Amino acid sequence: MAQSDNKKFFENLTGAGKSIAVLTSGGDAQGMNAAVRAVVRMGIYVGAKVYFIHEGYQGMVDGGDNIKEAKWESVSSMLQVGGTVIGSARCKEFRTHEGRLKAAHNLVQRGITNLCVIGGDGSLTGANLFREEWSGLLAELVQQGLIDEEAAQKYSALHIVGMVGSIDNDFCGTDMTIGTDSALHRIIEVVDAIMTTAQSHQRTFVLEVMGRHCGYLALVSALACGADWVLIPEMPPEDGWEEKMCQKLSATRSRGSRLNIIIVAEGAIDRHGKAITSSIVKDLVVQCLGFDTRVTILGHVQRGGTPSAFDRILASRMGVEAVLALLETTANTPACVVSLCGNQSVRLPLMECVQMTQEVQKAMDEKKFEEAVQLRGRSFENNLKTYKLLAHRKPESELPQSNFNVAVLNVGAPAAGMNAAVRSAVRVGISEGHKMFAVSDGFEGFYKGQIKEIKWADVGGWTGQGGSLLGTKRTLPAKHIDKIAEQIRIYNINALLVIGGFEALECLLQLCEARSNYEEFCIPLCILPATISNNVPGTDLSIGADTALNAIVETCDRIKQSASGTKRRVFIIETMGGYCGYLASVGGLAAGADAAYIYEEPFDIRDLQSNVEHLTEKMKTSIQRGLILRNENSNENYTTDFIYQLYSEEGRGVFDCRKNVLGHMQQGGAPSPFDRNFGTKISAKAMQWITKKLNECYKQGRVFANTDDSACLLGMRRRALIFQPVVQLKDKTDFVHRIPKEQWWLKLRPLMKILAKYKTSYDVSDSGQLEHVAVNRPNESEATAAI
Repeated sequence: MAQSDNKKFFENLTGAGKSIAVLTSGGDAQGMNAAVRAVVRMGIYVGAKVYFIHEGYQGMVDGGDNIKEAKWESVSSMLQVGGTVIGSARCKEFRTHEGRLKAAHNLVQRGITNLCVIGGDGSLTGANLFREEWSGLLAELVQQGLIDEEAAQKYSALHIVGMVGSIDNDFCGTDMTIGTDSALHRIIEVVDAIMTTAQSHQRTFVLEVMGRHCGYLALVSALACGADWVLIPEMPPEDGWEEKMCQKLSATRSRGSRLNIIIVAEGAIDRHGKAITSSIVKDLVVQCLGFDTRVTILGHVQRGGTPSAFDRILASRMGVEAVLALLETTANTPACVVSLCGNQSVRLPLMECVQMTQEVQKAMDEKKFEEAVQLRGRSFENNLKTYKLLAHRKPESELPQSNFNVAVLNVGAPAAGMNAAVRSAVRVGISEGHKMFAVSDGFEGFYKGQIKEIKWADVGGWTGQGGSLLGTKRTLPAKHIDKIAEQIRIYNINALLVIGGFEALECLLQLCEARSNYEEFCIPLCILPATISNNVPGTDLSIGADTALNAIVETCDRIKQSASGTKRRVFIIETMGGYCGYLASVGGLAAGADAAYIYEEPFDIRDLQSNVEHLTEKMKTSIQRGLILRNENSNENYTTDFIYQLYSEEGRGVFDCRKNVLGHMQQGGAPSPFDRNFGTKISAKAMQWITKKLNECYKQGRVFANTDDSACLLGMRRRALIFQPVVQLKDKTDFVHRIPKEQWWLKLRPLMKILAKYKTSYDVSDSGQLEHVAVNRPNESEATAAI
């Protein structure tokens, strides 16, 4: 990688002479092992000594064999393991001064002054207290003759970086904590399974999920499965909720639904602080409606199982960022926590985040529920608003009458999450007073007139369905522009929402070009990116890419496991993505690949040879399995067969090879919780934008919009969802290879190489600045009105 002036690399941040210890504390969470692996390997890579502290703070207090030096191979094959392999325990002794004194002594004996703590707010608060007391503890140890003055001087400062591992996602300052996405996977797997049996027997199911003080899991799983009702501690239902809930369930059944799903957080309460349990909800439904009702308490199932692709990537990124933060700390740097904001890792002062988290509980205790929701953060607030918008249908008399017709269609290849986006668009559109139309089979169906009105109930149960229920084709509109304009006239379409991949961008650009000749296209136009390839310019993430990544990672896990107990073996795996290497690169990072060959990063025979030699060297130690990913169009000559044959020949006598082409299994399956949630939220935002544009552009009895900003793509850029005019994206696009000219995830590739023991340069210009927690407080009058 060429080093440019405006880029900052970590080569000058040496860890030589430093010792870093990593521990997991409090409740376990899937993805903790990925974080431990990243800390160990990044630490060793920069020249530091890295130690495991087994059994959390208990191990730190007890010392002995609980604190062991970690080697590179110590963290092999742990990426796909749930829980924490170094153990976690709640430690009463560490809460005492004597316990912390013992812990300090154990660390000083090994020269450890850098701590990476993976846990919840309690664990991180304990770490910060330990840091504040450190100099006093050392002075006591000197006084007691346990360490000498020289050691106290040498190890005078303790540096701490935290990573939040908690399935509840109850820590303020980060959009997602390690383990939350995997817990959502467990919940949604159960909900999807329960829905089939509930439908068979026309049952109501009450599901209780974890979240004693935080309703995130309940809220997002309700959003992801389209639950009829959700009960969370941050926003208790208004008095009289029992009657309203039963009316809602009854209305759903009367519209033809054969089941009801109610999700209850274990800490759910009413407005007076009285607990609302799953059994209370069940008894209520049985007494009021007589519905056959069952309760399922998910319990510790949510903590278990394999970490999702999202959690592995999040934990790996955070682990590397934590080591960089430790290398950059000085005696005056406050303890920080590595967080996720949008799609970017950030560093925040640990105690600011802890105080904000405690303020949420305080607001809930004081019954300031609106404030509690806002303190939870932007992501939580958006989820709640979107759920309310989609789950509760207003009576016709309360709906605004807009007289606008909005059409929604899918374009390009199917992607999991498309149906969740369509459902969201239809329901938000109806709530805004529009008449919604569904177009079957993309623009091919459009010009053939396959257009019909779609109602609220028509999209019930769509969130969990894979593929595209509307049907989708790759046909572009240019050849049939006359007929499409005619259909827009016939149905009086006033706005268009296109959900699709790269073809959707091409379609909208063609419609924009046709505006000069056809006034029919002078209407608000919006694209939602939906493609497993994640190759649409203007967005960091596309609907469907997360589901495809999980399919790749799950398959790689199984393939690697198939070699356990056999001789040394290397697997060559081909992924989809066209010319875009996103799936191969990010899938490689999540699956622990040794290399990922992609079009964006040209490679030659020397690179292939170097990779083979690197793997051969690793195989001679304790590593038993190798994993190589290749994007389908990475190179026309170095095909999957060629790479397989090359590795087979060059590795002869050391390892043997197998190859797999994953194919269309990456495109199928039920959408992941992330894709359901992402598709739902961006679709709701797009419909609100369309409403705003329609009102702005309605003049003299008709809609007329021909400015650049009336045809936009809604995408996630770093930390925010942004509408970008499609004509401005033209210059940022390589149309020949159907990829954006700049792709954020290329910065993750060196991270994959470092974790696979390659020497490389890693651009850290995005990290390094300690930020402050943004507080989203309601003003006093709003807070008072909300009580």
